[in-house]
Amino acid sequence: MDQQNLPKVSIVTLTWNTTEITIDFLKSLNEHCTYPNLEVIIVDNGSKENPTAAFKSIYPSAIVLVNEKNLGFTGGNNVGIKAATGDYLFIVNNDTEFTPGLLEGLLKIFETYRDAGIVSPKFHYFYHKGTIEYAGYNEVNIFTGRNGMVGCREQDNGQYNEIKTTNYAHGGGMMVPRKIIDEVGGLPDEFFIYYEEFDWCEQIKRKGYKVYYQPASLIYHKESMTTGKSSPFKTFYHTKNRILFMRRNMKPLNLFIFLSYFTFLTIPKNTLTFLLKGQKEHLRSFWKGIFWHFNRNITFN
Repeated sequence: MDQQNLPKVSIVTLTWNTTEITIDFLKSLNEHCTYPNLEVIIVDNGSKENPTAAFKSIYPSAIVLVNEKNLGFTGGNNVGIKAATGDYLFIVNNDTEFTPGLLEGLLKIFETYRDAGIVSPKFHYFYHKGTIEYAGYNEVNIFTGRNGMVGCREQDNGQYNEIKTTNYAHGGGMMVPRKIIDEVGGLPDEFFIYYEEFDWCEQIKRKGYKVYYQPASLIYHKESMTTGKSSPFKTFYHTKNRILFMRRNMKPLNLFIFLSYFTFLTIPKNTLTFLLKGQKEHLRSFWKGIFWHFNRNITFN
């Protein structure tokens, strides 16, 4: 890479009532990120208190954008995407920690592979460093509408140390050239949160580009620090968006297979499970996620 003419990278990260977590993120930038042509954009998604001063005290050059309300992962990041001036955008969760050479490795993909449209690094669990979270994504199953991460929970012994194309980028850290965003648009706002990166990757692939996994770049992820491990919020958006993703991206026969499986197996199973566990809020959220597809005025709250 020509050190005299480095492309500009815009880091875009989102915060929502997670000031301390974002401060830790900024400290990791200070400590581990040495890439010189950098722009850092933090989008506050309607937090209770304005965190601008706290962020500026750690990273003075940061651009802090404050939304009046929570626009979700998609809408919040799209605010940052619109404001970014970089040649490449690295959309990254605030509950992550950088490692040395992270951005350089991701940029190398675009320099080497002309068909690259989006790339994610290798993910390790922050609290279990050395254990893989993500080394690529498997294809979404046409029956369940779900998929899994390659290498998830495996000890990293170098078994996923080859650059490869994969089905989807990891929404917690994905680099995209500005020219690709100009072509396909920002993150799909209909999703709000969850499945949005899958849909975005499908849009990028339909334009003839590929999704890459770069093992030479490593990031640590605290995982689900904002929404929690399990919540009615997650149940609503996972249900709603699983169906939405399949409707938007599956061929008619595959969509028919998914809807049949969902109707005759997933709905009875999940309904019975929530009833038996006494999880009334999860049950309500599950059915709200289904009925959203008949009435888009339905919301989580």
